[in-house]
Amino acid sequence: MTVYIDPPTWPGHGRLWSHLVSDVSYDELHAFADRLGIPRRAFERDHYDIPEHRYAEVVRAGAVRVSSREVVRLLNGAGLRRRKGRGGRDESRDDGRGEGRAQSRDARSS
Repeated sequence: MTVYIDPPTWPGHGRLWSHLVSDVSYDELHAFADRLGIPRRAFERDHYDIPEHRYAEVVRAGAVRVSSREVVRLLNGAGLRRRKGRGGRDESRDDGRGEGRAQSRDARSS
């Protein structure tokens, strides 16, 4: 299992955030997050938002540090990139069971 995390450089809600992604499947990503007790509400479209204070913990748990540009490249290469819908509305928001609108590469290939 390999998941990736970019540096905590994204501002929001008075803190900095990282993005945690998988280049294999959303199931892999959810399993990693579950192992660390990261709540499903932190999942947004195709990544988990990780607050700066948890960055080192997530890396110690096995996430590979990459640049923000690399996160996007990995998601695109795996076919897992989900963009916001028109008007900024997130049309593919995960429903908490891993059954968002877009499917993982694993599910599409079966």
